[in-house]
Amino acid sequence: MKQSLYKRTWYPWMLVALLWVVAFLNYLDRILITTMRDPIVGEFSLTDAQFGLLTSVFLWSYGILSPFGGFLADRYSRKNVIIFSVAVWSLATVWTGYVSSFEEMLAARIVMGVSEAFYIPAGLALITDYHTGKTRSLATGIHFSGLYAGLALGGVGGYIAELWGWRYGFHIFGLFGCAYAIVLLLLLGDREKKNNNSTEESTDTLVQPIQLGPTIRSLVGGRSYWLLLVYFVVFGIANWLIYAWLPTFLRDQFALGLGDAGISATLYPQIGSFIGVLLGGVWADRWFKKNPRSRILVIVIGFTVGVPFLILMSWTSLFLTAIIALFIFGMARGFSDANLMPIIRQIVDSRYVATAYGFLNFLSTIAGGLMVYLGGALKDADINLSLIYVVAAGLLLLATWSLLLIKVKKES
Repeated sequence: MKQSLYKRTWYPWMLVALLWVVAFLNYLDRILITTMRDPIVGEFSLTDAQFGLLTSVFLWSYGILSPFGGFLADRYSRKNVIIFSVAVWSLATVWTGYVSSFEEMLAARIVMGVSEAFYIPAGLALITDYHTGKTRSLATGIHFSGLYAGLALGGVGGYIAELWGWRYGFHIFGLFGCAYAIVLLLLLGDREKKNNNSTEESTDTLVQPIQLGPTIRSLVGGRSYWLLLVYFVVFGIANWLIYAWLPTFLRDQFALGLGDAGISATLYPQIGSFIGVLLGGVWADRWFKKNPRSRILVIVIGFTVGVPFLILMSWTSLFLTAIIALFIFGMARGFSDANLMPIIRQIVDSRYVATAYGFLNFLSTIAGGLMVYLGGALKDADINLSLIYVVAAGLLLLATWSLLLIKVKKES
């Protein structure tokens, strides 16, 4: 019965719906902590650098394990990797709500980072296994809208902390994730893989063993992958630096309360990103029929317009202007998220796409984690976050323009 379900014409979109919920939990669970700064800092007597370290250790552990998670998804079952990831990070979320010391919270964040590292490469690879070039960017974009929804709802963490205490949210969302792992076990399915030496499909999840050495040599052998790597590293630096410290920035810049700062930092840019992934996905898929470079061009256009608004947000004294700027920058980010995995499909061997995304995540999150910690250290040294944001925006724009040098091949 399961095999017949996976072959239904509508199953690729059902798969996107199933993984949308996973994406939602993926970002919700990790971002909750950033909107609960004050009660956590107060309870454990933390400095800003120590509070930043809670996000940094998550990103470092997440980044280090991402290539391994991608490799397992390429070599074995994407389905099993996804279910393992969801179950373990949900348990780590529950644990976070029970920690009794700063050191224990660091340990819980590391476990969460390790387990979440396995999801994104496997999830995106599975979606693009089922969706061809005609729907690939839109399907990827819809999936990413789940991440944005998780980020947006993560903003209620400040309100939850004010009403019931900061631990309550971790308990509720962690237990929900544990239950949802069982749903995935029943409904999720791997796409049948084609043997490279035949046009016939095999029912085995593993048709040809994927070896680590040849995989790495294939990825690093082309200039286009290196260009994409540089772009994603800079994007990770800017993205994590901006979003990890945005609640604090808005609170200080516009004298907002904890709850208002948290919801403003997550809701408005994520609404923009939600619109951006859908618009950018549809636009790239339609433009792809005439121009195979459409996915790259959509990203370049998005950030060429969006980055100046990030700079505007950094310096404005008007809260409404900052919200509009965050919305537009969020749209640009959505353009990028909808098209990154489809671009990977155009520049690397299709057997290695999860590993390729894993390596991107590795360097991007390691660099992003360093910058989150550095942001806290600079803030402790009385360096204004506005200046840090402007520098990050300039680097992001340069890295985006470098994508124009990428050569693409036919999607697979």
